[in-house]
Amino acid sequence: MKVFSKLYDKVMKWSRHPHAERYLAGLSFAESSFFPIPPDVMLAPMALAKTDKALRYALITTIASVVGGIFGYAIGTWFFDLIQPLVSEGGRWAHHYLLAKEWFTEWGFWAIFIAGFSPIPYKVFTITAGTIGMSFLPFVIASVIGRGTRFFLVAFLMKWGGKDMELKLKQYVDILGWLIIILGVIAYIYYKI
Repeated sequence: MKVFSKLYDKVMKWSRHPHAERYLAGLSFAESSFFPIPPDVMLAPMALAKTDKALRYALITTIASVVGGIFGYAIGTWFFDLIQPLVSEGGRWAHHYLLAKEWFTEWGFWAIFIAGFSPIPYKVFTITAGTIGMSFLPFVIASVIGRGTRFFLVAFLMKWGGKDMELKLKQYVDILGWLIIILGVIAYIYYKI
């Protein structure tokens, strides 16, 4: 089945859209505070499609993501009552919230940096930073460093790979897609058992 090839073609088409930068900024902002899809899924194809603008795209992603993180921080600071059912015992994000609080207790500033760089849900950490009253300036600095490092790394890799990477990726996208699905299912089963 060529499911991923069709999806790849669609994503590459979106990445060349005249308003793609706006969509990238919107997705980056939303993902940092409430949306589940990471901006890398748009940043990577955009940087691959237009390698001369890869670093610009990384900067847009970083700025919008940090501003979205500040919005998440504000939610945690002033509107925690609205999300408390999600993070309280039995809530959908309770485990993630408790883990984030533990990380802040153990690592402080570095918790935001690690969450900003890694695939861990950054939004949980931005909201938690607000709820525990993390100092704002260190929060912003850790976010800029963590998110910037991640997004510029993605952009540099896409710029480095260029057209050759785009062609190779297109050739193997279905195999890679199914492999990721299989690994995801195995990981899910492993962590549920």
